Amino acid sequence: MGLYPEIEPYDHGMLDVGDGNRVYWETCGNPRGKPAVMLHGGPGSGCTPGYRRYCDPDAYRIVLLDQRGCGRSTPHASAYDTDMSVNTTAHLIADLELLRRHLGIERWLVWGVSWGSVLALRYAQTHPAAVSELVLTAVATGSNPEVALLTRGLGKIFPEAFERFLAELPEHERDGNLAAAFNRLLESPDPAVRERAARAWTDWETAIIPAPPRSVARYEDPVFRMAFARTVTHYFGNDHFLGEGNDEGVILRDAHLLKGIPGTLVQGSLDFGNLLGTVWRLHHAWPDSELVMVDQVGHDAGAPAMTDALVRATDTYARR
Repeated sequence: MGLYPEIEPYDHGMLDVGDGNRVYWETCGNPRGKPAVMLHGGPGSGCTPGYRRYCDPDAYRIVLLDQRGCGRSTPHASAYDTDMSVNTTAHLIADLELLRRHLGIERWLVWGVSWGSVLALRYAQTHPAAVSELVLTAVATGSNPEVALLTRGLGKIFPEAFERFLAELPEHERDGNLAAAFNRLLESPDPAVRERAARAWTDWETAIIPAPPRSVARYEDPVFRMAFARTVTHYFGNDHFLGEGNDEGVILRDAHLLKGIPGTLVQGSLDFGNLLGTVWRLHHAWPDSELVMVDQVGHDAGAPAMTDALVRATDTYARR
């Protein structure tokens, strides 16, 4: 099956979302088609042209955006003076609603990968009338145990990389919330401290999440590296801004709010997020969901078997 052919947007713009932020958006495919919005990972990765190819361009009006602080949106999180206090989950959800109304869309399919699945789930829980379906991959829910697994728990599996990761932190910071500790370094007024912290963070990401060369190469861009590390640690270190109760998992707790929204969860069998059973628990708490497990694949939506399953899902929903 594979991805649909490469296409170019027929419209794009910069949306003023307040707080001095302007969010880049684009639309492609069929202007009269079924609306679908694609939510990238990170947080802070930004959208790439590949996201245009998971939906049939004849059937869908495909919307891409770069979330606050990343990609082509401004101001960029790589700039030290960018105010990160106005970059939270609630802000991103409000931006989605503003963009939906700006584009004159009543309801849209929401597609999300990794962090994008967290954002998609919380958006659907808080604005269910705006969501026709969900298609999620490399699924996460943003709970504190998930962050603890990624920042500390996997240290037992990758001990050498974990030792290098911890070495960037002062000794008194190594026993607490590692994401928050790295975020403090990334907010340092010393650019050298910020750069070392960004490099250490992305080196750790590369060690624990095997990725294709195209994904690893982006970490060699110092602008991308800084914005990505700063944004991820900002969210990871602050309970993903999901509020009280995230030690148990706010999104899982509120899974009942997804009732009536059809969804497809496409998950690699080798994704380390599976160690906590998060996707299985979400699926069983959300009766309208379908869980598709893909063998021998990790946290990689671009793997051929994953793209086949994701395209199959959007094709199915195009006919609804």
